[in-house]
Amino acid sequence: MENSFTLYKGCWLSKCPPHSSRYLKTDECDKLLSGGGYLLRNVYGWDCEHETSFWFVIKDSFGGMEELSSKMRNQVKKSLKTYDVCRVSASEMLRVGFPIFQVAVENYKVKAARITVEAFETRIQQSEKVGNVDFWCVYTKETHKAVALAINTLHKDCCEYNTMKADPAYLRNSTYPYYGLIYEMNRYYLQELGFKYVSDGARSITEHSNIQSFLIDKFHFRKACCQLQIVYQWWMKIAINILFPFRKLISVQSVKAILNMEAMRRNKY
Repeated sequence: MENSFTLYKGCWLSKCPPHSSRYLKTDECDKLLSGGGYLLRNVYGWDCEHETSFWFVIKDSFGGMEELSSKMRNQVKKSLKTYDVCRVSASEMLRVGFPIFQVAVENYKVKAARITVEAFETRIQQSEKVGNVDFWCVYTKETHKAVALAINTLHKDCCEYNTMKADPAYLRNSTYPYYGLIYEMNRYYLQELGFKYVSDGARSITEHSNIQSFLIDKFHFRKACCQLQIVYQWWMKIAINILFPFRKLISVQSVKAILNMEAMRRNKY
């Protein structure tokens, strides 16, 4: 079981796609937490029929241009007329990816940790070694300059859209680089490869981005509701119970995010 979880910033997270996750027994949780970290986050009851306070944003069908609104069809067509969208090698991502990452993060409304060249290169190289990652780039047809990218994690029958970045200058010039990228990725994974679904990940606990609502409204992604299981180290559980009643007064982003997640677990968010 340990091989199916990874410790990320003090939190144990499943490496399995959410549809294959299950409820973990107490001894299984204790075994993972004995290896470090301060909490474990797990999901179960995938894509249940009733609404819950935790979900993944997924798309499990592809209807081509016909499923899009008239306005969206025009915007996607304009994007594909302006840009070439394609899967690329790790070496190509290493060549063109960092400047896009850098300028995208610098323009975030909410401050984000800056990524170094070394950290970016390490991520790409490690992803290449694992072998279950796809890299995508968006290039202008006119100059062949890379202006947007995506890094996706592949599973046996589904795909996670982990990272999408774009040069803000091209997001503001009405050529819609993201539209063509998302459309082509949806087509490739759902139609060409026949995957069960693509996912933009779990409900955001920081809510600093509107990408998930954008995907739902524009590309007909949907919420796949599930149950949220969180298990804390004993001292962390005490801290959570003390702070929870005051969660709306707390401004420290990292603490607020954990309390938001706890509220989702309690179905109070």
